[in-house]
Amino acid sequence: MPNAFDGGSARLLASLGFQALATTSSGAAATLGRLDGSLDRDETLANAAAIVSATSLPVSADLGNGFGDGADDVALTVRMAGAIGVAGVSIEDYAGTTSAPMFDIETAVERVEAAADAAHTGATKLVLTARADNFVHGRPDLADTISRLQAFQSAGADVLFAPGIASPSEIRDVVSSVDRPVNVMVQPGSPSVSELAELGVKRISVGGAFAFAAYGAVIEAAKELREVGTFGYLTRSAVGRNAARTAFEA
Repeated sequence: MPNAFDGGSARLLASLGFQALATTSSGAAATLGRLDGSLDRDETLANAAAIVSATSLPVSADLGNGFGDGADDVALTVRMAGAIGVAGVSIEDYAGTTSAPMFDIETAVERVEAAADAAHTGATKLVLTARADNFVHGRPDLADTISRLQAFQSAGADVLFAPGIASPSEIRDVVSSVDRPVNVMVQPGSPSVSELAELGVKRISVGGAFAFAAYGAVIEAAKELREVGTFGYLTRSAVGRNAARTAFEA
């Protein structure tokens, strides 16, 4: 399930045969020249709406920590996302403070319970992904991560996700400890798709990687133009232009 960062990238990915898409908070922020975590709820939902409207594929929206500390805030965000036509949402347990980066487990569970209620009782049932974000916020505590995922499962989450886990042993421990599908976000050193499937992973996402791969290509092309004075980047540009023409005309 690749992460699109705007409507154009959504249409490109759909043209390649993917069956579902996700949004990316870091990729969406990059389209506005900003860093991950800087978008507010309205900006996040506007980005998700653009991606939803670009294709007929189901879209899972990255809603960060739900844009509020309280369970009611999270529930409202989930309902607002459902109103724009997403098929799923993800909520993380990152509190956003340096002194206590993660919500305590009781608060985190209350937030997932509220998100699950909002996701499952609307006109269309949404798939709720609950994230345990220890590993991406300087707390590589696998035991606590697993405990959180188990609690989120009991609170009503449909999919469980611990971004930052990468080794086969960590992934195997997570998958074997829960009874819900597990999503893994790939990163350098991750097992291959086939290896992840053998470990029991049911869904794979890429976070902001595709967005930053596109930015990387822009940097390489710009440096060639400015520092070397040649135009080799036009070959790659032609590939992108032709793919866009095909996708955007479909």
